[in-house]
Order: sequence, then C-alpha cells, then structure tokens
Amino acid sequence: MKSKLQNIKAITQMLDGTHRTQTTNTIIFANNTQSQEQHREVGDIWKDNNNVEWEQRKGFKIQKGKLDELRNMLAANRMPAECPKCKQIMKTRLDVKFWKLEKHCFDCQVDFEHTLRIEKKFDQYEKDRVKQNAMAWLVEAEQEANELVEVFRNPLSFVNADGTTEKWAAEITGDEMANKIKNEFAEFKRNFLNEINTTK
Repeated sequence: MKSKLQNIKAITQMLDGTHRTQTTNTIIFANNTQSQEQHREVGDIWKDNNNVEWEQRKGFKIQKGKLDELRNMLAANRMPAECPKCKQIMKTRLDVKFWKLEKHCFDCQVDFEHTLRIEKKFDQYEKDRVKQNAMAWLVEAEQEANELVEVFRNPLSFVNADGTTEKWAAEITGDEMANKIKNEFAEFKRNFLNEINTTK
C-alpha cells in the first residue's frame, strides 16, 4: 500500500513539475560536430567529408558504389504499378508476361496487334517474331553444344567413397566424341538456318 502511495505522489509531483528528476540542476554538454544538412534536389550527387559519394533520392539519400550497376539493372527490369503507355494499373499475370517481353501491358499488346492486322502487317510481324525466337533458341543450343564438347575433351574421373579414383572412358576418345558433336551441330545449324530463311 505504501509503494502505491509513493507512486501516486511521484506522478502528482511530475504533473506539477516539482519531481526531483525535474528540478535537479544538471549541466549538459553537447558537441555538435555534424554540419548542417544541405537541401538537395532529387538526382543530386555529392561527396561527403570522407570522400563517399551519395545520391539524393525522393525522401532519402543513398550511398553510391559497387552495387549501383546492379541497382540500375533491377530498377530497369522492375515492373511499374501502371503501364507506361496507357497508364492502366498492371496487376494480372498477362500484364507481368507482356511487361517482361514488350515493356507494356497486355491490353496495349492487343491494341498493337489489332492495329497491325488492320494495316495488313501482322503476318510479317509474326514471321519476324518466330524467326527471333528460333535464333534465340539456336544461340542457347550452340552454347550447350560447346559445353558438351568441353566435357568430352576433358576425361571424366570420379572419386569413390573409399578414396580411389575412377576414370570413365567410352569406345571412342573424348576428342573424337567432341569433334563428332561439333561437326554434327554445325551441320544442324546450317540446315536450321536454311529452313528459317526459306520458310515463307
């Protein structure tokens, strides 16, 4: 009961401004070594006293450095909340798909293709897209074939659980297999390109 009365007394004194913590003569020393922050516009870049480069963003500042290239790449590929062409909110999975491919929403893509059909240009557009996709696939296939060639050029060896080394060999040597893959892929690539270029 006595502690409750002391608490009530302390609160009353605090409200009156006569509590011992409020009336103690305390000298406070402060050393403000920080220079006054300058007002900066969005996009301003400056260096501080430690030669660290900063950039002002909307509402905050960011330290520039090694991650700038990664930040810029992520920002360029990040889908905005609204389509840059029609200002419509992008939220469906088709909007996400067409943002990745075309940098606009699905409705803008439908409008674009509709305009091409009206102008009788859609067939050529479609052929060009098929050709671009085929060429992109061919580049990936060639990269995989080159990786496979390197695997066969270097003999495969495995370390067993007991520490022994085991080398695997085929009926033909690694160089023969690598050359065979390289030659057959070169022939496939020639035929593939001829097929793409001659398809009407």
